[in-house]
Amino acid sequence: MLKRVKRRYLALAIDGYESCNQDQFTDALWSSITKLYGEHGASQVNLSLIRFNVEENIAVIRVNNTSVDMTRAALACLTNIAGKPAAVHVLRVSGTLKALHKKLNQ
Repeated sequence: MLKRVKRRYLALAIDGYESCNQDQFTDALWSSITKLYGEHGASQVNLSLIRFNVEENIAVIRVNNTSVDMTRAALACLTNIAGKPAAVHVLRVSGTLKALHKKLNQ
């Protein structure tokens, strides 16, 4: 019998001098995870970009329940996106998208 994979959703704020697009953000995030944990560690994170809002500089990603700490460490190591200085901060973590949106709108 297979176990169900538990996931967590992270709401992220992207701080930088210039805005970036979805592909640039995804590449920078994967690069940070790969540099920190290698290919094997990056495959365990099971990262997926759910939403990216350019106007508000907010992104929502989905990761495995067991890899939340790994992802937060990789986000802390992220210093530039597409060669431009940037920082990514975790706003909220939740088990469902509905609860995450509810927490963000409070």
